[in-house]
Amino acid sequence: METKIAENSKENSRPTTSRPGNARRRAKARAKANARKKKPTRSPRKRKSTRLSKIRYSEKTVQIKRVTKVVKGGKKMTFRAVIVIGDNKRKVGLGIGRAEDINLAIDKAVLNAKKNLISVPLTLKYSVPHVSTASYGACSIMLRPASQGTGVIAGGPVRTILELAGIKNVLAKQFGSNNILNNAKATILALTTLNEKVELGKYQSSRKQLFYNKIMKKNKIIKKNNVMKSNKYGRRFN
Repeated sequence: METKIAENSKENSRPTTSRPGNARRRAKARAKANARKKKPTRSPRKRKSTRLSKIRYSEKTVQIKRVTKVVKGGKKMTFRAVIVIGDNKRKVGLGIGRAEDINLAIDKAVLNAKKNLISVPLTLKYSVPHVSTASYGACSIMLRPASQGTGVIAGGPVRTILELAGIKNVLAKQFGSNNILNNAKATILALTTLNEKVELGKYQSSRKQLFYNKIMKKNKIIKKNNVMKSNKYGRRFN
């Protein structure tokens, strides 16, 4: 019995040596932990904020519609607002907003319209330079130039868009469907195609360029120059 106890005590007294594989694993785990601590935490990506112009535009509501959607629990009711904004000089935009509240839908539509502003080419007679046609869905629009004193001969959403764009003499005609939203979108398309034709025509031939320079209204760009004054010591200040 004494010999057995002595052998057990000798075994317990022997130093326990760890395997080389375990030591390597521990070293790798420590290195990974240190690397994680050193790595900087990634900040969440910031969404690019769209810069909206601070110019005050006049607004007109074209349509406010109540939309009902059938869901599992019953019916979900929301409002859709169609709004046109413009500066009565050259710029106009169409916006659509959907929300459960009417005021919230109108605010969304105004923001959407500010993002989708387009510039309209105006002549010296406050009319369009030439005939333009466009279609959206089952609606199609035709815009024709008119002489001074004719006025805006159009109806529905077409009239509101043309007035807010600053056009005072024009002939417009709707074909096909009487859908308010589609007619408004077709009018915006007609104005954009008009702008593209004018810009292309200036580069196509010198004759077209002279024609457009003669009849088109030019933008007056006023640049404020910061005048630098200098005192007797030669230092400049605003």
